[in-house]
Amino acid sequence: MDLVVSGVQGVQEVEEAVRQSQNQGRVYLIPHLGQDDLIAAYSGAELFIFPSLEETFGFPPVEAMACGAPVVASNASCIPEVLGDAAYFVDTKEPKPLAEAIAKVLQDKNLRENLIQKGKERAAQFKWEKAARETLAVYEEAIR
Repeated sequence: MDLVVSGVQGVQEVEEAVRQSQNQGRVYLIPHLGQDDLIAAYSGAELFIFPSLEETFGFPPVEAMACGAPVVASNASCIPEVLGDAAYFVDTKEPKPLAEAIAKVLQDKNLRENLIQKGKERAAQFKWEKAARETLAVYEEAIR
């Protein structure tokens, strides 16, 4: 299985870790994916990993869920609130719990299928039209 890491090109620590890895030929650092490539990557992913410790919302895991990828995510910041029960959460400050969570989701078919189903349902709750209507309602209420 290969690992695709997007959005980190130029981050020296990540690049150095890949160079030193015995799996160097199976790790791909991609600085940016366009919309079509991003959808294809999410749709073809065995697993989407989101170890971020600070987020204002967390669009990438929601996008991945919408494309049918199961998600392992950090239990920090707003991420659990956004993803609800549709992701496998872990403390990502240490590598071992993250590695264990990744292995568990990849190996447990029932867990994977459950995460995929719940992820699609959760992602369907986030639509731009709904956000626009709710934002407009807040503005209208504030004007009154």
